[in-house]
Amino acid sequence: MNDAAPVPTPAPEPRRRARVRAPELIGKGGWLNTGGKDLTLADFRGRVLILDFWTFCCINCLHVLDELRELEEKHRDTVVIVGVHSPKFVHEADHQAVVDAVERYGVHHPVLDDPELATWKQYAVRAWPTLVVIDPEGYVVAQHAGEGHATAIATLVEELEAEHEAKGTLRRGDGPYVPPEPVATHLRFPGKALLLDSGNLLVSDTTRHQLVELAADGETVVRRYGSGERGLADGKADEARFNEPQGLALLPEGRVVVADTVNHALRGLDLTTGEVSTLAGTGTQWWQGSPTSGPAREVALSSPWDVAWWQGEVWIAMAGVHQLWAYDPERDTVRVAAGTTNEGLVDGPAADAWFAQPSGLAAAGDRLWIADSETSAVRWIDTAGTVHTAVGTGLFDFGHRDGEAGQALLQHPLGVTALPDGSVAVSDTYNHALRRYDPASGQVTTLATDLREPSDAVLAGEDIVVVESARHRLTRLRLPEEAVQVEAVAHRTQREATEIAPGTLRLDVVFRAPTGQKLDERYGPSTRLLVSSTPPELLAAGSGTGTDLSRELTLGPDVTEGVLHVSAMAASCDDDPANEYPACHVHQQDWGVPVRITEGGAARLPLILAGLDADGA
Repeated sequence: MNDAAPVPTPAPEPRRRARVRAPELIGKGGWLNTGGKDLTLADFRGRVLILDFWTFCCINCLHVLDELRELEEKHRDTVVIVGVHSPKFVHEADHQAVVDAVERYGVHHPVLDDPELATWKQYAVRAWPTLVVIDPEGYVVAQHAGEGHATAIATLVEELEAEHEAKGTLRRGDGPYVPPEPVATHLRFPGKALLLDSGNLLVSDTTRHQLVELAADGETVVRRYGSGERGLADGKADEARFNEPQGLALLPEGRVVVADTVNHALRGLDLTTGEVSTLAGTGTQWWQGSPTSGPAREVALSSPWDVAWWQGEVWIAMAGVHQLWAYDPERDTVRVAAGTTNEGLVDGPAADAWFAQPSGLAAAGDRLWIADSETSAVRWIDTAGTVHTAVGTGLFDFGHRDGEAGQALLQHPLGVTALPDGSVAVSDTYNHALRRYDPASGQVTTLATDLREPSDAVLAGEDIVVVESARHRLTRLRLPEEAVQVEAVAHRTQREATEIAPGTLRLDVVFRAPTGQKLDERYGPSTRLLVSSTPPELLAAGSGTGTDLSRELTLGPDVTEGVLHVSAMAASCDDDPANEYPACHVHQQDWGVPVRITEGGAARLPLILAGLDADGA
């Protein structure tokens, strides 16, 4: 036995970091998940604070919510995550809508409702999602935009814990999260519905991680599928687990295909036995560079939001990567069917088209209708593989305006339903309305208003049954012969334009490899930068794809304002020579930066992917 006194382990040498005092947290909508208490930065002193700037329409933000769950649990006595809700759409500035979203997506930390983007501006945030790390003394030590940063932040948290434990500035204990009171309803934020051959309705009970079979009245519960616990497990009806399921489609042989969104998988449901199986996906999220076709259960998916049986395959609205994929149950394979992964609205051949979070599908003969939610658009693909836009103009224009399709406006629609006369009903989610587009006349009309976040609709005889997601119910409507008259409104995104100088603009995407990692250059360049603009004439030179994260852009002389679209990706791997198979991480983000060209504007535009901007611009 050794009786010598143990030699204390020296505290790790703290890394030198920029010390920027964190601005106060301000939000006109107030605080959620705190039991009614208003919080200030002082309440978080002694804890590692992570601000998650998010908005509930944004699929990338939902990915980050899921990425942070493990960190939140593992470090719950030292780390506090605060969601700063910063709206893009007008509907997202409605306080009750934020309250609903916090419950809908299982947000188990305090949320500051910032409808006027006050804190967003204080922290100079430019994109959803953005994560800002604040140390226990109230200084900003890191900023990350986009997805894929959970490992880097976990490493930084451990460093900060050790550093501030040694300094005596770390305070452990319970955080300020206070869960809301549960509410008893048959459904809780249902997503999609499917009419079964029996006349019953199958509904994805998204927030409760179940599927619910209702009788034809749309109210009486016949059966539930899934245990109600978040997870990925096959088996009997009461044992299987889903994770925020959404879209449903019926195969010709009778099985139901389920878009199991947060599990990044397609599941199969046998309605006779209640057995649930996994049809496609690995349970992990698809990243750039991953396979895009192959055996169905060996290829990763990314937030499949809806499914539809069309042309002998299950088509998938792959919201997480702005694409359409297809699953072939005969060959047991998946493939990319349309889209480039770039976010935007570009028509043409399927391989070149751009989508923005496609969230609803409806098969109608030689057309597959698509609700392209982030562009507030209705689009379709034909049997020749060409993508078309019926309604919608892009990422930044939305509203409620009927009339000729070229000037009509929607607001973040999540569902489309093919009608018998060849037209399509649109679940115009953030307008709380059911709309209709008629290809024959080219007109958009409003069928019903005063719905609450309708996310899908199905035909049942002469009626249409609408999924009123935020009212937790199905609502049966008789299809009206005449449209409802509504006052037209139009909106643009609320973000202020960045003033830039005419001539040449230096674009710098800031990326610092996290501690213990280095850029992964084993197979070539580890970074990618794609730049484009709306209108295209905004850039005279500098658009296109390259591997350098910095670029000189030449601005067009005849354009005074527009939007720069920037997509960046960087791959880093654990920097340990002894490890033959280092873990690698992909960091990626898309920015849409409104700009105004003016004398005296900035000559440099920094966009932070990971780290802090050393040049301080």
